[in-house]
Amino acid sequence: MKVAVIGLGASGEAAARLALAKGAEVHVTDANASAAVAARGDVLRRLGAHILLGEHDPERLAEADTVVASPGIPPSSPVLQALRDRGVGWVSEPEYASRFFASPLVVVTGTNGKTTTAALCAHLLREGGVDAALGGNVGGGLAPPASTLAALDPAPERVVLELSSFQLAGVRDLSPAVGVVTNLGVDHLDRYATVDEYHRDKRRLFEAGDADTTWVLNGDDPVLERMAAGFPGTRLRFSLERRTTPGAWLEDGTMMVDTGNASATGDDHGTSGGAQATSAARPAARPGPRSIGLAADMRLPGRHNVANALAAALAAAAAGADPKAFDGALAAFDPLPHRMEPVGTLDGVRWINDSKATNVAACASALRGLSGPLVLLLGGADKGEDFGELVPAMAGKARGVVAYGATGSRAAAEIRSAFAAGRSAPVTGRSAPVAGQGAAQAGVVVESRGGFDAAVAQGQALARPGDVLLLSPACSSFDMFRNYRERGRAFRALAESAGAAP
Repeated sequence: MKVAVIGLGASGEAAARLALAKGAEVHVTDANASAAVAARGDVLRRLGAHILLGEHDPERLAEADTVVASPGIPPSSPVLQALRDRGVGWVSEPEYASRFFASPLVVVTGTNGKTTTAALCAHLLREGGVDAALGGNVGGGLAPPASTLAALDPAPERVVLELSSFQLAGVRDLSPAVGVVTNLGVDHLDRYATVDEYHRDKRRLFEAGDADTTWVLNGDDPVLERMAAGFPGTRLRFSLERRTTPGAWLEDGTMMVDTGNASATGDDHGTSGGAQATSAARPAARPGPRSIGLAADMRLPGRHNVANALAAALAAAAAGADPKAFDGALAAFDPLPHRMEPVGTLDGVRWINDSKATNVAACASALRGLSGPLVLLLGGADKGEDFGELVPAMAGKARGVVAYGATGSRAAAEIRSAFAAGRSAPVTGRSAPVAGQGAAQAGVVVESRGGFDAAVAQGQALARPGDVLLLSPACSSFDMFRNYRERGRAFRALAESAGAAP
């Protein structure tokens, strides 16, 4: 078999390694010829792959039996257009990996919360007695690509994959035993022309399922309910607003789960491409409601993380874990880096790093999840979203907003306009004077005209004891940083240098 891999990032390297291990003739290409990419290429070349950097050869790519496209390559790119013109299709890296999985899959997607939910699900599976591996779009060194998991020997009993819309766009035969959708909002309008196009790729998960799939769905999301309508499979819903039986819900501050008779435990459930699961079927989760702990006991801050915990618990139980183990396991789970991560307290102000909130919906979720007064830091590279949509989530809790970076001016203007239009009650408190910071103020909405450090200093000046200083940018990071992780680390370093106590 000939396998071509386009893109030599982490997922491209993993796909190439898997293909080589399976005996394929492998061609890897990347338009980038940086030192880091070249180093990866040298390693793969020594393993037997053919490497082409700095350009693509569409004719050679078209000769492959399978073309694997990395998620960072948009469909509009010249290389994919050249393949399209030749009638050649491609798959995503997780789709290629799925041909070699010998384990049922728990697949997690959604606009926001998918990494936390996937990590929690894998954690709960392990605590509940199931050998589980986590991977996919998790990134940041937290978990490997899907192809790395597909090469594990022996295979784990369950594989939990987080998949992005970019990866789902290239799914063909991958089929989940358990499919989880945390929510559906707006994101990646810098890549998609419309929200419908973005949702179309999310819909691929439902198209990939079958009658044996157990779906774990956000029962508070009407857009998701409409998308899921008509697809086969068993449905379990989680909700913060109402009891959902079977499902998971919040009841007077207690997290409850009841899977009914749903349990994705078949020997070959969720495999694809002819692969058969080798693990023995696990006993079904015991029917009936069960408390899995108090929401207040979790270390994950924010109401939206309660929803993530409910989704993860429901998915883990449906995949065969014993819910009796969930109570202590949920309380012990630490926040993931850059996702509502507490990084210190200074002068009575808690600093929270939510740098992974790279869209308006994620930022709004963080705002709704916090109950006390806060100062919001937002901005970055423009995705074309409406920042005014954040204003309702600020009602009664936002003391101030500092907008910075490439979108700072537009964000500040849209938030001021939304307040003026009465889209929410005014923010609480009075803004403190911010002198010598290069700021243009209108009430408590500050447009920072300095760098990231200056924006954080302005937010710090606005905050009062008992407040939260929240970095939840609602934008990607590429105007000032290489990625959201670098941005989050910069915020954490500023907290530490200011003397914030852990």
